[in-house]
Amino acid sequence: MMAQFFVGDIVKMKKKHPCGNDEWEVMRTGMDFRIKCIQCQRQVWLSRPAFEKAVRKVIKRASC
Repeated sequence: MMAQFFVGDIVKMKKKHPCGNDEWEVMRTGMDFRIKCIQCQRQVWLSRPAFEKAVRKVIKRASC
């Protein structure tokens, strides 16, 4: 079963971004994910399997 992620969620990744931050905001979900670094605003596209493997935990759920 696939994990549930929503636009606006803040997630902690296993590896740090080169800017030193490991917290990202989910910008788009589906077969591919677009995430944005909270610190430097850099956006990255990841496939769903790569994203699910790289996520350590959800820090903050998006408000519905």
